[in-house]
Amino acid sequence: MKLTGAAALTAILMSGAALAQTAGTVAFLMPDQASTRYEQHDFPGFKAEMTKLCPDCTVIYQNANADVALQQQQFNSVITQGAKVIVLDPVDSSAAASLVSLAQAQGIKVIAYDRPIPGKTADYYVSFDNQGIGKAIAESLMNHLKQMGVPTDKGGVLQINGSPTDAAAGLIKDGIHEGIAAGGYKTLAEFDTPDWAPPKAQEWASGQITRFGADIIGVVAANDGTGGGAIAAFKAAGIDPVPPVTGNDATIAALQLIIAGDQYNTISKPSEIVAAAAANVAVKMLNGETPAAEMTLYDTPSQLFVPAVVTRENLKAEIIDKGINTAAELCTGRYAEGCDELGIK
Repeated sequence: MKLTGAAALTAILMSGAALAQTAGTVAFLMPDQASTRYEQHDFPGFKAEMTKLCPDCTVIYQNANADVALQQQQFNSVITQGAKVIVLDPVDSSAAASLVSLAQAQGIKVIAYDRPIPGKTADYYVSFDNQGIGKAIAESLMNHLKQMGVPTDKGGVLQINGSPTDAAAGLIKDGIHEGIAAGGYKTLAEFDTPDWAPPKAQEWASGQITRFGADIIGVVAANDGTGGGAIAAFKAAGIDPVPPVTGNDATIAALQLIIAGDQYNTISKPSEIVAAAAANVAVKMLNGETPAAEMTLYDTPSQLFVPAVVTRENLKAEIIDKGINTAAELCTGRYAEGCDELGIK
């Protein structure tokens, strides 16, 4: 079963309340700083839930800044510091298999977080439904193009995927393929963005704008950073309006682009929900319990959460009314006019 936001968080809190007060060291290892979510949402959410469930536990946080070798060093370091559970969001999903083997050989539990580790069975996997995310943003764009009356035999879309070393990016990519195929529109070109780096996405998009020009009817980008890179490329080329562009993560920058009409959609997935679930699983493991799993993915007991697609039409309801961001955060400078149009105050 896949859980949605409020129901999922309620289930987490209810199960967490029954946990014994234990102690131990838990490591939370994140992959990069290209996305602001890890520093602003994932770790704070994980730390807050760990403090609630296990006030005597020690939490170690490290970010590998997209460096595979650095993440391996950090992994070894937290083992040396006595971590009994390691929550790992891998820079390279394939390379992470050896890290899982290293930990498990020493009786240390590994929770794959956000990105799966296909090459080795981790002890648990917690994430949003990445393939579902890819399909949702693509289907949303396909439906929008049809509503705009764009014919399926005219031009096509660009597809900007995430990092080729990220298994979660691969799942998003598969979902995007499904969504585009269902819509019946053509894919003009496709790109796997190294390290999810927005400048690399922008550079590639610039080349495709030169190549295809007005034949580009939209862009399915796997996250807000790559989508923002595509939007910057269109603006630099003097194209106005920008063709509809997708995203994922609901960053403040992307929400502002949606308010301004420059980005079509994003995915609201409050990372605190998944972080809280990971903390719950970690404490159960410290207690010697086997956490229940709703499904199995890559032979790993898994819990997946279903996020919401956000467009200009429902941004107020999904973001402002639910308290994810405030009007003060989003309605700055040139975005104030768009906020007024959407009734965001």
